[in-house]
Amino acid sequence: MFKTILLAYDGSDHARRAAQVAKAEAEAHGARLVVVHAYEPVPDYLGEPFFEEALNRRLERAERVLAEAMALTGVPREDALLLEGRPAEAILQAALGEKADLIVMGTRGLGAVGSLFLGSQSQKVVAEAPCPVLLVR
Repeated sequence: MFKTILLAYDGSDHARRAAQVAKAEAEAHGARLVVVHAYEPVPDYLGEPFFEEALNRRLERAERVLAEAMALTGVPREDALLLEGRPAEAILQAALGEKADLIVMGTRGLGAVGSLFLGSQSQKVVAEAPCPVLLVR
């Protein structure tokens, strides 16, 4: 039924559980599993050298989160996407680009106030996704 499953991963507890579900679904359906992690852009107004330092820190953390997702799922580097941008928009863009048949993600991420209740990123993905979305608690 599913040929390509996209896992949106942010390193949260919900995302770790979503990784287990996505891996199991991919195995059950013989589907390709793609992992995506999005990180927020660094504001331009920081100026040098602060901009470069903030960007390096953000990229280092993003690479660690993506590596964790790859380790949990067994996804090779060529199926792991690191995207800059607001998480929901990046997830939706990746789902279109990879022609995902299913998006799997946690109900709550690491966002601050926006992650109350269902989570603003999850809500946006559910509302605008081009395919079914499986939310994991």
